[in-house]
Amino acid sequence: MARYFTTEHEWIEVDGNTATIGITDHAQSQLGDLVFVEVPAEGTEVVKGKEAGVVESVKAASDVYSPVSGTVIESNAALEDDPSLVNSGAEGEGWFYRLTIADAAELDGLMDEAAYKEYVAGLD
Repeated sequence: MARYFTTEHEWIEVDGNTATIGITDHAQSQLGDLVFVEVPAEGTEVVKGKEAGVVESVKAASDVYSPVSGTVIESNAALEDDPSLVNSGAEGEGWFYRLTIADAAELDGLMDEAAYKEYVAGLD
């Protein structure tokens, strides 16, 4: 499986035509303790670069953007009951949703892990 990152601090893990999406560990650490997470419902059509969810922390609320376009096939319902799953495992059990990728060519503009780490290091 290949994992990619966006400049908006989302990660996307691709397995064939399916992708799992969440926010990065860097993003959750910048937000602080999450108190609310809204993820797209199954069947939702999301568009690359457009809002796909919302996270709210004790510090701020922030939109979550979709790294690629596609149809949501599963949402992480556990986040409704326990938004802190994102804080404890942003790039694991704190995933937001899974989708069927509409256009694999949209992955071309995303960063790999090394490029993302370099990008984050440059933010300081």
